[in-house]
Amino acid sequence: MTYKTGTLGEFMTWTKRVITNPAAADDTPRRWFEDDATAARALGTTTSPEAMVKLLSEENLGLLRLIITNKPTSLRELATLAHRKESNLSRTLRKLHEAGIVDFEEGHGRTRAPRVTARRVMLELDLVGQGSLVSVERPSVT
Repeated sequence: MTYKTGTLGEFMTWTKRVITNPAAADDTPRRWFEDDATAARALGTTTSPEAMVKLLSEENLGLLRLIITNKPTSLRELATLAHRKESNLSRTLRKLHEAGIVDFEEGHGRTRAPRVTARRVMLELDLVGQGSLVSVERPSVT
């Protein structure tokens, strides 16, 4: 989900502009936050806490370390490094991508290079109610 960060004053200015010209809102995200940390806490991820725990198995954490350390240029190269089948690896990477942990850079031809985009995954488990939350922290882009 896309969002925009800004101060309350910036949000008010944007709101006034949209009131006078509704077309000004067409390309602007509908969610506003004061900073990226607040957005990450609010948006979390669609991955459930239970699924995230399973996804971050010892084997998959090793895979993430392989990606960070070796920066493979393709899925095939990563499969060789990890000693795993491409189809199995592709499925795992898709789940990691959906959880907000991995993204892909376009390479030569149709190749895509996996990249770890998350810095930290936090689980807040509500043991009494249904308020559990999974959030994925990504490094700030400057």
